Amino acid sequence: MEVKMTESTEIPGKGNGKALLLLGCPEAPAQQAIALYLAYQLRSHGSELLITGNPSVLNLLKVSDPEKHYIGEMKVLEKCIEEIVEKRRAADLCVVCAHNDAAIAYAATMRHLLPQSRLVVIIFGKDPEPLAASIDFPCEKIVEKAVHNPMQLKAKVNEVFGWAASRT
Repeated sequence: MEVKMTESTEIPGKGNGKALLLLGCPEAPAQQAIALYLAYQLRSHGSELLITGNPSVLNLLKVSDPEKHYIGEMKVLEKCIEEIVEKRRAADLCVVCAHNDAAIAYAATMRHLLPQSRLVVIIFGKDPEPLAASIDFPCEKIVEKAVHNPMQLKAKVNEVFGWAASRT
């Protein structure tokens, strides 16, 4: 398994940036847990967070956090991309959860549309290594075999974002 980091030590999410969390198809249960955890951490560290994805994944989050303690603003992916293209939305940090080729394609799109943003791609699932190897654009990768149990994935996320000392 791998954790790759760029030279940047500044972490949007420490009260100095806008963060975008892009979620893939909700087939792997670990994504739901890691998405809520990321939303909690990013917002509690001061990021202005937008969560984007298809309607199914957004509805799962709405049901999981009906009072929006963690999730905050959400937008369907196509609308979010439209806003970025039209320069009505930007992000200092973009985190993409990927467990299939389509999510990798969306990560590549984000790299193209937000070239100055820190891009972290979280690659997970039953066999994440080949998927991670298919990435041919600059980004930070968090790679972990995770379908149902998100705990190792959470540990790697903590390491990359500097939350390793966090009690959560």
